Amino acid sequence: MNDLKKSIRFTKPFVLGCLLFLFAQSCDRDNNEPIFRTNILAPCENGLADIYPCNNYDLMVQIPLSTFGATAGNDSWGWVDSTTKKEYALIATDVNVSFIDISDTSNPIYLGNVPTATTSSPWRDVKVYENHAFIVADNAGNHGMQVFDLTRLRDVTNPPETFTPDAHFTEFGSAHNIVINGDSGYAYIVGARTQFSGGPIFINIQNPTSPVSEQGFSEGGYSHDAQVVTYNGPDTDYTDREILIGSNENEVVIADITDKANPVSISTISYSNVGYTHQGWFTEDLNYFILGDETDETDIGLNTRTIVFDFSDLDNPAFHFSYFGPSSAIDHNGYVKGNIFYQASYTAGVRILDISEIENSIFTETGFFDTYPENDGTAFDGAWNVYPYLPSGNIIISDINRGLFVIRKSGT
Repeated sequence: MNDLKKSIRFTKPFVLGCLLFLFAQSCDRDNNEPIFRTNILAPCENGLADIYPCNNYDLMVQIPLSTFGATAGNDSWGWVDSTTKKEYALIATDVNVSFIDISDTSNPIYLGNVPTATTSSPWRDVKVYENHAFIVADNAGNHGMQVFDLTRLRDVTNPPETFTPDAHFTEFGSAHNIVINGDSGYAYIVGARTQFSGGPIFINIQNPTSPVSEQGFSEGGYSHDAQVVTYNGPDTDYTDREILIGSNENEVVIADITDKANPVSISTISYSNVGYTHQGWFTEDLNYFILGDETDETDIGLNTRTIVFDFSDLDNPAFHFSYFGPSSAIDHNGYVKGNIFYQASYTAGVRILDISEIENSIFTETGFFDTYPENDGTAFDGAWNVYPYLPSGNIIISDINRGLFVIRKSGT
């Protein structure tokens, strides 16, 4: 009986402690589930999270550019360590790409950075494939593509460190962006003006630290940004083909790039009041493509305009409708997750749009987080990019003026 009482005295606090622990993170680390703490830095209350206008999204983390030794932020991405399940934010700045462990939002850890290969640049982009970060920069001389093994972040004991890349690919110089199709293991360098008229350069990255260039595509001209997918959508003519959607300044270009030696243009489409065809993303069913034009607000005087195309027939793409936001802020990068479109909209921050009624030409804004509280004017300040794909539900934002933000839907 005494032994039983001792057991109970031990078990009760242990169980209680474990239950409390579960509120913040998993008790059972043997099931290979993510381990997270999700403490809120500033809840969204009465329309504000600290100084930031908000609706339905809380502020979890905010780290200023000065922490990263930078003066301007640009692109961002995320990475989940498949072994530890930790989550990391990757933020590109004018001088480096910095890495932050955000698994515990109450204690984010700036682990270090990969410095620019050449000079500072207001355009630096980073994407991830097979536990490696791939980095390019525009207007940065012979920068090429840096490759960094992200698993090295597991072993940082004295942060922040300055990392040397694991590979440096220099068969092109500056580039505006990099696109990766994780299904095929290819990177696509876009906006490298010295090759293929600025169209995509095909680089095999199946061995991440030994990239191999495999031709390119010049027919569509300069490509500012793109999405590449292994196609499994409604147009069965292209099932299992590798399809590129290029946002090419004044039009959208659709191409079959399965055969790297013989890429084929499928179709092109433009739209009224073109400013600068900037960036877009497929809906998950591949029926629609959601596009942002970066200068229609400044050049034409529109409120934030998002253009939606019907891509159910890739040979005959069609305009579907335009959605107009509540302000004149400039839309920049946007991504789809489920029935939500996450739009980085510069001075208006990140807007969260329910697209479940896209077939009926309806978008509904269900939330936002404004990283630029000064105003929602038509200017190139504020939220540059948003990354909504972390398993925890935390959302990464990179801001030109204020650095890294992590937000999360209220009540989750």
